[in-house]
Amino acid sequence: MSTLPTILIKNADVVNEGSIRPSDVLIRNGRIDRIDGIIDAQTDLVINAAGKALLPGMIDCHVHFREPGLTYKGDMQSESRAAAAGGVTSVMEMPNTLPPATTNERLNEKFSLAAQKMAVNYSFYLGASLNNLDEIKAVDRNRVCGVKLYLGSSTGDMLTDDTPVLEKIFRECPVNLAAHCENARIIQDHEQIFREHYGDQIPFAAHPHIRSEEACFLNSKLAVDLAQKYDARLHILHVSTAHELELFTDGLLRVSTPRENEFFIERNEAVRKITSEVCVHYLHFDSTAYGTHGARIKCNPAIKRASDREALLRGLLTDRIDTIGTDHAPHTIEEKKGTYWTAPSGMPVIQSALPAILEHFYNGIIPLEVIAAKTAHTPARIFNLIDRGFIREGYWADLVLIDLNKAQTVTRENILYKCGWSPFEGVTFHSSVDTTLVSGQIAWQNGKSAPCCGHRLDFDR
Repeated sequence: MSTLPTILIKNADVVNEGSIRPSDVLIRNGRIDRIDGIIDAQTDLVINAAGKALLPGMIDCHVHFREPGLTYKGDMQSESRAAAAGGVTSVMEMPNTLPPATTNERLNEKFSLAAQKMAVNYSFYLGASLNNLDEIKAVDRNRVCGVKLYLGSSTGDMLTDDTPVLEKIFRECPVNLAAHCENARIIQDHEQIFREHYGDQIPFAAHPHIRSEEACFLNSKLAVDLAQKYDARLHILHVSTAHELELFTDGLLRVSTPRENEFFIERNEAVRKITSEVCVHYLHFDSTAYGTHGARIKCNPAIKRASDREALLRGLLTDRIDTIGTDHAPHTIEEKKGTYWTAPSGMPVIQSALPAILEHFYNGIIPLEVIAAKTAHTPARIFNLIDRGFIREGYWADLVLIDLNKAQTVTRENILYKCGWSPFEGVTFHSSVDTTLVSGQIAWQNGKSAPCCGHRLDFDR
């Protein structure tokens, strides 16, 4: 018998599948039991959602929680609690831990850790290397989200820059490929040019010139070409340039104009096999921010021009970009105090994910229905998640209640990351996360974490 409480959410503005409707939502045994205009039922808990928006919880297909091996930066428990505080209910975590998750044995070890520590639902990527094709072919397609491919950008022993090996991976991988695409040769050439000019004192503003638009485009194109050749399922991660959008076609979602709340989604059409992601920080920052933020916004690929940011926002509206992720990647503030050469790339952002995305709603650019599509519906479709990503009867109750009228400022005092800082410190967002439910359990409410045990994600492949 389930010990999960029965919960009734009253008077919510339910944002789901292209519409916003006032509804009550009844949750039993962790799942959505009923959605209706008015529900009267005896429950353990009633949540008054009047004036608030209820969205499906964000599915973040791209996080680094640093466990095992790098837990001084972050760990599964600390970062998953921060995720829940940001309205994220499910995560797919990357393999560049210590040791890297390049074998199914190591992957299973991570799943065992997660069962004890994760406050949100979870899955893990297997890392592709130059010599683990047998591990890739043996991956459990119904329990593992995908295979991470570092295409030409080195991360430990997971650099995959050998064309014959890449061809075999694209031909034989049984699950989704998620690719980091930057051309290592171009990056190395640019590093040498800037080193000769600046020595060890390269300014952080040089980062988008070193890890350039060309470096991103060439390897994104290579990945797309290989996926088309072998009919592979490919998800290009953290698209950062306007040029890369040329590789993708307009999709199923249509927005009439940037300031009109009208669009439709062809729900029954099959998801295309080549998809793309933009991350929260590419929609918020541009290259002018290096002067004030420096190493704090150093990430790979680099944050680029304002014109790239604007193009990425348009790409969401035309559906050339399918999902919004975070690439949450904590480092200590001490590490970030290094020079351009020593300060690591990556930043902690997951707790501010939805509030940062919702700023584009307040600016009249992205409707709430599109935000629900890009953060939940489409990730669920791309990865064939079972019973998640939508507010539907019978589905798991992965939900986030947003107070659109309660502003919140990011401060050191309310940051939950183990590393203790955020590139959004000092930013006041118009909205805040009121309540997050993970598989029918309250994980965050009224500014506080609650005990919660995330579930391992299942996939229909």
